[in-house]
Amino acid sequence: MAATTIAVSPETKELLRRLGEKGESYDTIIRRLVQQAAWKHLDAQWNAILEHDEFIPLDAL
Repeated sequence: MAATTIAVSPETKELLRRLGEKGESYDTIIRRLVQQAAWKHLDAQWNAILEHDEFIPLDAL
């Protein structure tokens, strides 16, 4: 895997370090955070569908 550089402030770097486990790379920390955010976004979409859409029970079809 080719590495790239992403510029972050020292404060952001420190926040990432605090979120990581011992020996965990910044790449791993960021991947975990992105995955968690994606699930949270998907969950919010599902909840919005459940709140605003009407459903027909399967046995009524």
